[in-house]
Amino acid sequence: MKPRIIGLYLPQYHPIPENDEWWGKGFTEWTNVAKARPQFRGHYQPRIPADLGFYDLRLPEVREQQAELAREAGLEGFCYYHYWFGNGKQLLQRPFEEVLASGKPDFPFCLCWTNHDWTNKTWTTGTSLRKDAIIAQMHYDRNDYIRHFNYLLPAFRDSRYIKVDGKPLFAVWAPRDIPDAKQFIDLWQQLAKENGFPGIHLVGYTQNASSHATKSGKKLWDANQAAERYQEILDLGFDAVISSGLGRAQTIVKGKWHKALFVATYKKIPWMAMRSDYAKTMEHYYVEEDTWENVYPTLMPQWDRTPRDAHNSDPLTNSTPEKFKETVENALRLVEHKLPEHQLLFLKAWNEWAEGNYVEPDQKFGHGYIQAIRQAIENHNKE
Repeated sequence: MKPRIIGLYLPQYHPIPENDEWWGKGFTEWTNVAKARPQFRGHYQPRIPADLGFYDLRLPEVREQQAELAREAGLEGFCYYHYWFGNGKQLLQRPFEEVLASGKPDFPFCLCWTNHDWTNKTWTTGTSLRKDAIIAQMHYDRNDYIRHFNYLLPAFRDSRYIKVDGKPLFAVWAPRDIPDAKQFIDLWQQLAKENGFPGIHLVGYTQNASSHATKSGKKLWDANQAAERYQEILDLGFDAVISSGLGRAQTIVKGKWHKALFVATYKKIPWMAMRSDYAKTMEHYYVEEDTWENVYPTLMPQWDRTPRDAHNSDPLTNSTPEKFKETVENALRLVEHKLPEHQLLFLKAWNEWAEGNYVEPDQKFGHGYIQAIRQAIENHNKE
Protein backbone atom coordinates (compact mmCIF):
# COMPACT_ATOMS: atom_id res chain seq x y z
CA MET A 1 0.00 0.00 0.00
CA LYS A 2 1.47 3.33 -1.00
CA PRO A 3 1.78 6.20 1.51
CA ARG A 4 -1.42 8.18 1.98
CA ILE A 5 -0.75 11.82 1.09
CA ILE A 6 -3.69 14.20 1.46
CA GLY A 7 -3.57 17.78 0.21
CA LEU A 8 -5.04 20.54 2.38
CA TYR A 9 -7.23 22.55 0.03
CA LEU A 10 -8.24 26.22 0.32
CA PRO A 11 -11.61 27.05 -1.31
CA GLN A 12 -11.20 30.85 -1.36
CA TYR A 13 -10.95 31.24 -5.15
CA HIS A 14 -14.38 32.64 -5.88
CA PRO A 15 -16.07 35.86 -4.76
CA ILE A 16 -18.59 35.83 -1.92
CA PRO A 17 -20.73 38.73 -0.61
CA GLU A 18 -18.91 38.82 2.73
CA ASN A 19 -15.48 39.21 1.13
CA ASP A 20 -16.88 41.83 -1.24
CA GLU A 21 -18.04 43.81 1.78
CA TRP A 22 -14.90 43.39 3.89
CA TRP A 23 -12.10 43.65 1.34
CA GLY A 24 -13.61 45.01 -1.86
CA LYS A 25 -15.68 43.80 -4.78
CA GLY A 26 -14.40 40.57 -6.29
CA PHE A 27 -11.87 39.80 -3.55
CA THR A 28 -10.44 36.26 -3.65
CA GLU A 29 -7.11 34.67 -2.75
CA TRP A 30 -5.81 35.93 -6.10
CA THR A 31 -6.25 39.57 -5.03
CA ASN A 32 -3.29 39.34 -2.65
CA VAL A 33 -1.29 37.05 -4.95
CA ALA A 34 -1.46 39.46 -7.89
CA LYS A 35 -0.46 42.57 -5.93
CA ALA A 36 2.52 40.97 -4.16
CA ARG A 37 5.93 42.57 -4.68
CA PRO A 38 9.48 41.49 -3.72
CA GLN A 39 10.46 42.53 -0.21
CA PHE A 40 14.21 41.91 -0.58
CA ARG A 41 16.78 41.09 -3.25
CA GLY A 42 16.04 37.77 -4.94
CA HIS A 43 12.60 37.46 -3.35
CA TYR A 44 10.32 35.31 -5.56
CA GLN A 45 7.22 37.50 -5.86
CA PRO A 46 4.73 37.75 -7.39
CA ARG A 47 3.97 34.08 -7.96
CA ILE A 48 1.98 33.59 -11.14
CA PRO A 49 0.00 30.39 -11.78
CA ALA A 50 0.68 28.38 -14.93
CA ASP A 51 -1.62 25.57 -16.13
CA LEU A 52 -4.77 26.64 -14.27
CA GLY A 53 -4.27 30.39 -14.44
CA PHE A 54 -6.09 32.65 -11.95
CA TYR A 55 -8.86 30.10 -11.65
CA ASP A 56 -12.41 30.37 -10.30
CA LEU A 57 -13.58 27.41 -8.24
CA ARG A 58 -17.15 27.90 -9.38
CA LEU A 59 -16.06 26.20 -12.62
CA PRO A 60 -16.28 22.38 -12.48
CA GLU A 61 -13.61 22.16 -15.19
CA VAL A 62 -11.09 23.72 -12.81
CA ARG A 63 -11.90 21.23 -10.07
CA GLU A 64 -11.47 18.36 -12.53
CA GLN A 65 -8.07 19.73 -13.62
CA GLN A 66 -6.95 20.02 -10.00
CA ALA A 67 -7.87 16.40 -9.36
CA GLU A 68 -5.92 15.32 -12.44
CA LEU A 69 -2.84 17.19 -11.21
CA ALA A 70 -3.24 15.61 -7.77
CA ARG A 71 -3.36 12.15 -9.36
CA GLU A 72 -0.19 13.03 -11.25
CA ALA A 73 1.45 13.84 -7.91
CA GLY A 74 0.32 10.58 -6.32
CA LEU A 75 -2.02 12.16 -3.77
CA GLU A 76 -4.78 10.05 -2.26
CA GLY A 77 -7.18 12.98 -2.05
CA PHE A 78 -7.97 16.52 -0.93
CA CYS A 79 -8.85 17.75 2.56
CA TYR A 80 -11.12 20.73 2.01
CA TYR A 81 -11.04 23.53 4.58
CA HIS A 82 -14.54 23.77 6.04
CA TYR A 83 -15.71 27.02 7.69
CA TRP A 84 -18.56 26.40 10.14
CA PHE A 85 -18.96 29.24 12.64
CA GLY A 86 -21.87 27.76 14.57
CA ASN A 87 -25.63 27.93 14.25
CA GLY A 88 -25.36 26.97 10.60
CA LYS A 89 -23.24 29.95 9.54
CA GLN A 90 -20.69 29.01 6.87
CA LEU A 91 -18.39 30.70 4.37
CA LEU A 92 -16.71 29.43 1.17
CA GLN A 93 -18.80 26.25 1.18
CA ARG A 94 -19.88 26.41 -2.48
CA PRO A 95 -16.97 24.54 -4.14
CA PHE A 96 -17.21 21.53 -1.85
CA GLU A 97 -21.02 21.45 -1.92
CA GLU A 98 -20.84 21.31 -5.72
CA VAL A 99 -18.21 18.55 -5.60
CA LEU A 100 -20.50 16.57 -3.30
CA ALA A 101 -23.72 17.18 -5.25
CA SER A 102 -22.25 16.53 -8.70
CA GLY A 103 -20.15 13.48 -7.88
CA LYS A 104 -17.28 15.15 -9.71
CA PRO A 105 -14.37 15.05 -9.69
CA ASP A 106 -14.25 11.35 -8.89
CA PHE A 107 -11.42 11.93 -6.45
CA PRO A 108 -11.30 11.15 -2.71
CA PHE A 109 -11.81 13.88 -0.12
CA CYS A 110 -12.20 14.63 3.55
CA LEU A 111 -12.79 17.82 5.54
CA CYS A 112 -10.92 20.02 8.01
CA TRP A 113 -13.05 22.21 10.27
CA THR A 114 -11.10 25.48 10.22
CA ASN A 115 -12.50 26.66 13.53
CA HIS A 116 -11.00 30.10 13.98
CA ASP A 117 -12.33 33.65 13.96
CA TRP A 118 -12.31 35.64 10.76
CA THR A 119 -10.74 38.94 11.69
CA ASN A 120 -9.85 42.14 9.84
CA LYS A 121 -6.41 40.56 9.32
CA THR A 122 -7.47 37.02 8.29
CA TRP A 123 -6.76 37.37 4.58
CA THR A 124 -5.00 40.70 4.27
CA THR A 125 -3.15 43.18 6.46
CA GLY A 126 -5.29 46.23 7.12
CA THR A 127 -4.41 49.67 8.40
CA SER A 128 -5.85 49.00 11.84
CA LEU A 129 -3.38 48.00 14.55
CA ARG A 130 -6.14 46.04 16.24
CA LYS A 131 -7.18 42.52 15.36
CA ASP A 132 -10.95 42.65 15.41
CA ALA A 133 -13.30 39.75 14.72
CA ILE A 134 -15.52 40.00 11.66
CA ILE A 135 -17.14 36.64 12.30
CA ALA A 136 -16.37 34.99 15.62
CA GLN A 137 -15.99 31.23 15.78
CA MET A 138 -18.74 30.13 18.11
CA HIS A 139 -18.83 26.75 19.80
CA TYR A 140 -22.44 26.30 20.68
CA ASP A 141 -24.24 23.52 22.47
CA ARG A 142 -25.16 19.92 21.87
CA ASN A 143 -27.85 20.93 19.37
CA ASP A 144 -25.33 22.79 17.21
CA TYR A 145 -22.92 19.86 17.24
CA ILE A 146 -25.80 17.65 16.07
CA ARG A 147 -26.74 20.15 13.36
CA HIS A 148 -23.11 20.30 12.21
CA PHE A 149 -22.82 16.51 12.05
CA ASN A 150 -26.09 16.12 10.15
CA TYR A 151 -25.01 18.73 7.62
CA LEU A 152 -21.84 16.70 6.97
CA LEU A 153 -23.52 13.28 7.01
CA PRO A 154 -24.09 13.14 3.21
CA ALA A 155 -20.36 13.79 2.73
CA PHE A 156 -19.40 11.08 5.24
CA ARG A 157 -21.64 8.63 3.35
CA ASP A 158 -20.16 9.50 -0.04
CA SER A 159 -18.07 6.67 -1.49
CA ARG A 160 -15.24 9.15 -2.13
CA TYR A 161 -14.90 10.13 1.53
CA ILE A 162 -11.49 9.21 2.96
CA LYS A 163 -11.59 6.77 5.85
CA VAL A 164 -9.09 5.50 8.41
CA ASP A 165 -9.82 2.13 10.03
CA GLY A 166 -13.20 2.25 8.33
CA LYS A 167 -14.08 5.60 9.93
CA PRO A 168 -14.58 8.93 8.11
CA LEU A 169 -11.54 11.17 8.70
CA PHE A 170 -12.45 14.62 10.07
CA ALA A 171 -9.77 17.11 11.06
CA VAL A 172 -10.05 20.09 13.42
CA TRP A 173 -7.68 23.01 12.91
CA ALA A 174 -7.70 24.37 16.47
CA PRO A 175 -8.63 21.45 18.73
CA ARG A 176 -7.64 23.26 21.93
CA ASP A 177 -10.16 26.00 21.15
CA ILE A 178 -13.17 23.73 21.58
CA PRO A 179 -14.19 24.51 25.18
CA ASP A 180 -16.08 21.23 25.65
CA ALA A 181 -14.05 18.96 23.41
CA LYS A 182 -15.02 15.79 25.27
CA GLN A 183 -18.73 16.48 24.80
CA PHE A 184 -18.20 17.26 21.12
CA ILE A 185 -16.12 14.13 20.52
CA ASP A 186 -18.34 11.76 22.51
CA LEU A 187 -21.43 13.07 20.72
CA TRP A 188 -19.93 12.78 17.24
CA GLN A 189 -18.70 9.26 17.96
CA GLN A 190 -22.22 8.34 19.09
CA LEU A 191 -23.80 9.94 16.02
CA ALA A 192 -21.37 8.19 13.71
CA LYS A 193 -22.25 4.79 15.18
CA GLU A 194 -25.98 5.55 15.05
CA ASN A 195 -25.54 6.21 11.33
CA GLY A 196 -23.81 2.95 10.55
CA PHE A 197 -20.13 3.83 10.91
CA PRO A 198 -17.75 2.16 13.36
CA GLY A 199 -17.00 5.69 14.59
CA ILE A 200 -15.37 8.82 13.24
CA HIS A 201 -11.61 9.32 13.00
CA LEU A 202 -11.07 12.72 14.60
CA VAL A 203 -7.70 14.39 14.07
CA GLY A 204 -6.43 17.59 15.69
CA TYR A 205 -3.82 19.88 14.15
CA THR A 206 -0.99 21.27 16.28
CA GLN A 207 2.46 22.78 16.10
CA ASN A 208 5.08 20.54 17.72
CA ALA A 209 6.15 23.36 20.06
CA SER A 210 4.44 26.15 21.96
CA SER A 211 5.25 29.80 21.47
CA HIS A 212 5.56 32.92 23.55
CA ALA A 213 5.40 36.51 22.38
CA THR A 214 8.23 39.02 22.56
CA LYS A 215 7.51 42.62 23.51
CA SER A 216 7.11 43.37 19.80
CA GLY A 217 4.45 40.65 19.56
CA LYS A 218 6.50 38.23 17.42
CA LYS A 219 6.29 34.56 18.39
CA LEU A 220 9.33 32.61 19.50
CA TRP A 221 9.06 28.86 19.86
CA ASP A 222 10.35 26.53 22.53
CA ALA A 223 11.89 23.22 21.45
CA ASN A 224 11.60 19.68 22.79
CA GLN A 225 7.89 19.87 23.56
CA ALA A 226 6.51 17.60 20.86
CA ALA A 227 5.51 14.72 23.13
CA GLU A 228 3.66 17.08 25.46
CA ARG A 229 2.00 18.98 22.61
CA TYR A 230 0.83 15.84 20.83
CA GLN A 231 -0.37 14.16 24.00
CA GLU A 232 -2.49 17.21 24.84
CA ILE A 233 -4.50 16.63 21.67
CA LEU A 234 -4.82 12.90 22.25
CA ASP A 235 -5.89 13.49 25.86
CA LEU A 236 -8.75 15.67 24.61
CA GLY A 237 -10.08 12.54 22.95
CA PHE A 238 -8.83 12.93 19.39
CA ASP A 239 -7.71 9.78 17.62
CA ALA A 240 -4.64 11.32 16.01
CA VAL A 241 -2.60 14.46 15.46
CA ILE A 242 -1.64 16.43 12.36
CA SER A 243 1.76 17.90 13.21
CA SER A 244 3.71 20.93 12.01
CA GLY A 245 7.18 22.07 13.05
CA LEU A 246 7.60 25.35 11.20
CA GLY A 247 7.76 27.82 14.09
CA ARG A 248 10.10 25.66 16.14
CA ALA A 249 12.38 24.97 13.16
CA GLN A 250 12.68 28.63 12.19
CA THR A 251 13.58 29.57 15.75
CA ILE A 252 16.24 26.85 15.94
CA VAL A 253 17.79 27.95 12.63
CA LYS A 254 17.92 31.62 13.59
CA GLY A 255 18.41 31.33 17.31
CA LYS A 256 15.94 33.01 19.64
CA TRP A 257 17.87 36.19 20.28
CA HIS A 258 19.00 36.64 16.69
CA LYS A 259 15.38 36.36 15.64
CA ALA A 260 14.28 38.78 18.34
CA LEU A 261 16.83 41.34 17.12
CA PHE A 262 15.40 41.19 13.62
CA VAL A 263 11.85 41.43 14.99
CA ALA A 264 12.80 44.76 16.55
CA THR A 265 14.03 46.18 13.24
CA TYR A 266 12.34 44.52 10.29
CA LYS A 267 9.10 46.50 10.53
CA LYS A 268 11.11 49.70 10.21
CA ILE A 269 13.52 48.50 7.51
CA PRO A 270 11.67 46.43 4.88
CA TRP A 271 14.78 45.11 3.13
CA MET A 272 15.77 43.51 6.44
CA ALA A 273 12.59 41.42 6.35
CA MET A 274 12.76 38.16 8.31
CA ARG A 275 13.43 35.10 6.21
CA SER A 276 14.67 31.55 6.67
CA ASP A 277 16.42 29.17 4.29
CA TYR A 278 14.11 26.32 3.28
CA ALA A 279 16.61 23.45 3.41
CA LYS A 280 18.08 24.51 6.76
CA THR A 281 14.60 24.92 8.25
CA MET A 282 13.46 21.52 7.04
CA GLU A 283 16.40 19.92 8.88
CA HIS A 284 14.54 20.78 12.11
CA TYR A 285 10.93 20.52 10.93
CA TYR A 286 10.31 16.92 12.02
CA VAL A 287 10.81 15.39 15.44
CA GLU A 288 11.15 11.82 16.71
CA GLU A 289 7.56 11.88 17.96
CA ASP A 290 6.34 12.17 14.35
CA THR A 291 6.96 8.41 14.15
CA TRP A 292 4.15 7.78 16.66
CA GLU A 293 1.42 5.63 15.16
CA ASN A 294 -1.22 8.31 15.75
CA VAL A 295 0.76 11.31 14.44
CA TYR A 296 0.40 12.41 10.81
CA PRO A 297 3.23 14.79 9.80
CA THR A 298 2.82 17.58 7.28
CA LEU A 299 4.70 18.22 4.04
CA MET A 300 5.61 21.86 3.54
CA PRO A 301 6.71 22.68 -0.02
CA GLN A 302 7.11 26.45 0.39
CA TRP A 303 6.07 29.21 2.80
CA ASP A 304 5.78 32.93 2.09
CA ARG A 305 2.96 35.00 3.55
CA THR A 306 4.27 38.32 2.23
CA PRO A 307 1.34 38.66 -0.23
CA ARG A 308 -0.83 39.02 2.86
CA ASP A 309 1.61 40.57 5.36
CA ALA A 310 4.24 42.33 3.18
CA HIS A 311 7.49 42.46 5.17
CA ASN A 312 5.64 41.58 8.39
CA SER A 313 6.37 37.91 7.76
CA ASP A 314 9.06 35.22 7.96
CA PRO A 315 9.14 33.50 4.55
CA LEU A 316 11.10 30.42 3.63
CA THR A 317 13.53 31.18 0.81
CA ASN A 318 15.42 29.07 -1.73
CA SER A 319 12.83 26.32 -1.90
CA THR A 320 13.05 24.20 -5.06
CA PRO A 321 11.33 21.01 -6.22
CA GLU A 322 14.57 19.11 -5.61
CA LYS A 323 14.78 20.27 -2.00
CA PHE A 324 11.10 19.57 -1.47
CA LYS A 325 11.60 16.03 -2.78
CA GLU A 326 14.11 15.50 0.04
CA THR A 327 11.49 16.72 2.52
CA VAL A 328 8.96 14.23 1.18
CA GLU A 329 11.49 11.39 1.26
CA ASN A 330 12.35 12.17 4.89
CA ALA A 331 8.67 12.27 5.82
CA LEU A 332 7.99 8.96 4.08
CA ARG A 333 10.67 7.33 6.22
CA LEU A 334 8.93 8.67 9.34
CA VAL A 335 5.70 6.82 8.55
CA GLU A 336 6.95 3.69 6.78
CA HIS A 337 6.82 1.48 9.89
CA LYS A 338 3.25 2.42 10.78
CA LEU A 339 0.24 0.32 9.86
CA PRO A 340 -0.69 0.95 6.20
CA GLU A 341 -3.90 2.73 7.22
CA HIS A 342 -1.89 5.16 9.33
CA GLN A 343 0.88 6.01 6.84
CA LEU A 344 -0.70 9.42 6.43
CA LEU A 345 0.96 12.68 5.47
CA PHE A 346 -0.86 15.98 5.00
CA LEU A 347 0.45 18.25 2.26
CA LYS A 348 0.36 21.74 3.71
CA ALA A 349 -0.82 22.83 1.28
CA TRP A 350 -2.18 22.08 -2.17
CA ASN A 351 -3.17 25.64 -3.11
CA GLU A 352 -2.58 28.34 -0.48
CA TRP A 353 -1.07 30.75 -2.98
CA ALA A 354 -1.10 33.89 -0.83
CA GLU A 355 0.92 31.98 1.79
CA GLY A 356 3.36 30.79 -0.88
CA ASN A 357 2.29 27.35 0.27
CA TYR A 358 1.25 25.37 -2.79
CA VAL A 359 2.32 22.74 -5.30
CA GLU A 360 0.05 23.70 -8.19
CA PRO A 361 2.04 24.68 -11.31
CA ASP A 362 3.47 28.19 -11.45
CA GLN A 363 5.40 30.09 -14.09
CA LYS A 364 8.78 29.44 -12.47
CA PHE A 365 8.72 25.75 -11.55
CA GLY A 366 5.92 24.34 -13.70
CA HIS A 367 4.98 20.85 -12.49
CA GLY A 368 8.20 20.62 -10.46
CA TYR A 369 6.62 20.31 -7.01
CA ILE A 370 4.02 17.85 -8.26
CA GLN A 371 6.73 15.73 -9.85
CA ALA A 372 8.79 15.95 -6.65
CA ILE A 373 6.03 14.17 -4.72
CA ARG A 374 5.66 11.52 -7.42
CA GLN A 375 9.41 10.90 -7.62
CA ALA A 376 9.77 10.71 -3.84
CA ILE A 377 7.04 8.07 -3.69
CA GLU A 378 8.63 6.10 -6.52
CA ASN A 379 12.07 6.25 -4.91
CA HIS A 380 10.61 5.17 -1.58
CA ASN A 381 8.88 2.18 -3.14
CA LYS A 382 12.21 1.04 -4.59
CA GLU A 383 13.96 1.04 -1.22
